[in-house]
Amino acid sequence: MDERERERESCKPDRERKTSQRTLNGAPAPVRPARCTRMCFRGQMFSVLALLLPALTGSVSGVALFEATERNCSLSPPHLPSTAVNSTLRLRRLRERMLASKISAYILPGTDAHLSEYIAPRDARVAFMTGFTGSAGTAVVTPSKAALWTDSRYWVQAERQMDCNWELQRDASVSSVAEWLISEVPRGGRIGFDPFLFSLKTQEDYGMSLESSNRSLESMPGNLVDQVWNERPPVRPDGLIRLPDRVIQRSWQMKVEQIRNQMKANPYEPTALLLSALDETAWLFNMRGNDIPYNPFFYSYTLLTVDEIWLFVHTERVTEELRAYLNASCGGPLCVRLRSYDAVSDGLKAYVSGRPGAKVWIGAKYTNYALYEVIKSQDKLMATSYSPVLTAKAVKDDTERRILRDAHVRDAAAVMQLLVRLETAAPDGKETELSASAYVDRCRSKQKDNKGPSFETISASGPNAALAHYSPTRESNRMLTVDEMYLVDSGGQYLDGTTDITRTVHWGTPTAMQKEAFTRVLMGNIEISRTIFPSGTRGVNMEMLGRRALWEVGLNYGHGTGHGLGNYFGVHEWPVGFQGNNIPFREGMFTSIEPGYYKENDFGIRIEDVAVVVPAHTKYGHNYLTFETVSLVPYDRKLIDTSLLSPVQLQWLNKYYETIRRLTGPELDRQGLHAEKRWMLKNTEPFGQSGSSSSSPSSSLTLFPLVVAVFNFAL
Repeated sequence: MDERERERESCKPDRERKTSQRTLNGAPAPVRPARCTRMCFRGQMFSVLALLLPALTGSVSGVALFEATERNCSLSPPHLPSTAVNSTLRLRRLRERMLASKISAYILPGTDAHLSEYIAPRDARVAFMTGFTGSAGTAVVTPSKAALWTDSRYWVQAERQMDCNWELQRDASVSSVAEWLISEVPRGGRIGFDPFLFSLKTQEDYGMSLESSNRSLESMPGNLVDQVWNERPPVRPDGLIRLPDRVIQRSWQMKVEQIRNQMKANPYEPTALLLSALDETAWLFNMRGNDIPYNPFFYSYTLLTVDEIWLFVHTERVTEELRAYLNASCGGPLCVRLRSYDAVSDGLKAYVSGRPGAKVWIGAKYTNYALYEVIKSQDKLMATSYSPVLTAKAVKDDTERRILRDAHVRDAAAVMQLLVRLETAAPDGKETELSASAYVDRCRSKQKDNKGPSFETISASGPNAALAHYSPTRESNRMLTVDEMYLVDSGGQYLDGTTDITRTVHWGTPTAMQKEAFTRVLMGNIEISRTIFPSGTRGVNMEMLGRRALWEVGLNYGHGTGHGLGNYFGVHEWPVGFQGNNIPFREGMFTSIEPGYYKENDFGIRIEDVAVVVPAHTKYGHNYLTFETVSLVPYDRKLIDTSLLSPVQLQWLNKYYETIRRLTGPELDRQGLHAEKRWMLKNTEPFGQSGSSSSSPSSSLTLFPLVVAVFNFAL
């Protein structure tokens, strides 16, 4: 076989991929969270469609699947599918603990002590108790009832995974949970919760909802579910690493001094900074781990003072090499004192009570209520939405910018391998959503410095693609065909960067509606990508540029327009993006730009690129910025209606295609991916100007007053 065939053979997936609903030490493995919990797409019901569509199209097997896979608690005895988890014994044991603790209800959120987007199997307490493995859910148990709250994306999944001990509440709001608690808990009753699993805002919301009900919200040390979870997965004994010098510009000592300088410059004079989010400690010390799915983080807290550094970690995992790296054997201001991970509350308490004038700076977004309780007296606490580490981390240094660009070049090669394969195999009926997902993961794994996927691939065909955060399962898996649009949203973790890219394609003849919708989504992507704005402009003030072309014809999308991402970090790196609570854009930030359109039960379109914020050269002003796209995969040409594009948009597109050729061509040659290079060259041929229409209402001229309005709004 030739080089191309060998490369393709190496990327072939296991067609008999096992279902993702595996069990891990007694708890179902948690599935990947929604594409971004902060970018929630309302009204998603992929499980309903996956089960009902075969019935609507006359598939007998589909009807049988529907009848067999949902519980029916109205029957006697109840019908339970094989996917349902028996929770009777677990509930009995939990209620015994509740009785001993003298509480009338226990609230169990689906998060961890660091309020992470993704959680480790050992933190999947909701899954252990209920059987439900969706990413968004809150469970509540009383002496006689148990209920789960989740949003519409997961209703069918919950009905398949829970037994009849559990009520499904088709809501996800704190107010709904509180109303149920008021109806079920008698006056004077105590409602318990684990403060390590509550954010400050969650505690505040429950407190306000229950305030006048004569029912008390009780913070309880020691998680009651952990006490009955006999086979709870342990913390991994290994996995902590330091990043190699070739991907680092700033040593951890330099970063510590950078943050200390911010502390000293703060007028509120904090004496210490508490880091609770897992990516904060990982960034500060240039270390990574493998505790969290898709995210290279490790369980940790850091207490950084003006003259001491305390790292709370599972110390048995810290090798002698890492101890030397952290200067753990000395006692100076740049020596890291290692303490047990579980000792963070005691360590924080000792600092607050033992140092006169202590004031601890916290980032309220990611600090749990348990640690807040230790320092909540006003003279000991200073709170901002985000810690200075999160805001510093958002701006990449020169090395981080360079290597993150490099990672996207290699990642583009893997995505092109997928698209070339599907272009041939899909029309022959040889590919499914699951096989395509496995293939792109396999191709990424062959790339230099790859450490796995950065999230569970969204591989969606036809009506499944109309669900913005869909990921295929055995039950919902569709064959890829020339008659349907296909959307693939995937990403990789590399030692030098994290990637996230979405492409939508059609191998047959798209409808006029599909082509127009795709082109208008592309126009939104281009308009944000090419916009020029003053440094310090917030993303929310330019987000409508991604929607304008859709709005002009009465279309829209229901998720956010972009999120930050990092260098071998989380694929959703807060607080960069286009939402109201994101920080202003600065040079060196990376963000995704991802407008879309979703026609229910028919098709879905999303075009997602990663871009870096760079200086813009303007005629008069200085300190202006723009975006430079670093994702390097061409768009589907047959879906682009160039008559809708303005000359400026067409110029931007052709320039982007020149960049793809210049940067990926040599890499494809180096990897011997000759078919992929031919595909790339064919799909990046320049578009002519003759098909453009200067009369299009989406022309750049119509956007000028909008940009002025955006600028004025930002001021």
